[in-house]
Amino acid sequence: MPNRIRPLESRDHDALVEIYRQAVLCSTGRHYSPEQQSAWASQSEAVRPLLHRGRGLVSCNGSDRAEAFCVRDPDDRIALLYCNPGRQRRGLGRALLEATEQQAIREGHTLLRTEASLISRPLFETMGWQVSWREDLRIGGVHFHRFRLHKRLQQGY
Repeated sequence: MPNRIRPLESRDHDALVEIYRQAVLCSTGRHYSPEQQSAWASQSEAVRPLLHRGRGLVSCNGSDRAEAFCVRDPDDRIALLYCNPGRQRRGLGRALLEATEQQAIREGHTLLRTEASLISRPLFETMGWQVSWREDLRIGGVHFHRFRLHKRLQQGY
């Protein structure tokens, strides 16, 4: 049965924080060092304010259990896009990103932006997002590269 996409609810917050943490710890080893993974995962509780104030969508299985999520904060920026490691590479991220873009179009937005990791950049690019620039940052004192991306949205997409 395909996953259902629904609006993020406050009851999802604990599960989404854990999806974030597990995705970082279990899915990033090919591109990031253990030190980077640890620093990144340590930010999991900092996700809660974004979940609370952002506009989010959740991909749920048949039991309404969250398996992936996407959050915009502010409305023209995708702040979070994460998937449970055991459910990755099954189209959940793509479906969430498409639904989020459609939601933004319905609200009248013509451009979305995001910061993408080495892991998520290929998904965004295959969906028509363009790199604006690469940036360097520190998370927990550890150096990272990420990419600023943007996408012009079209009505009738």
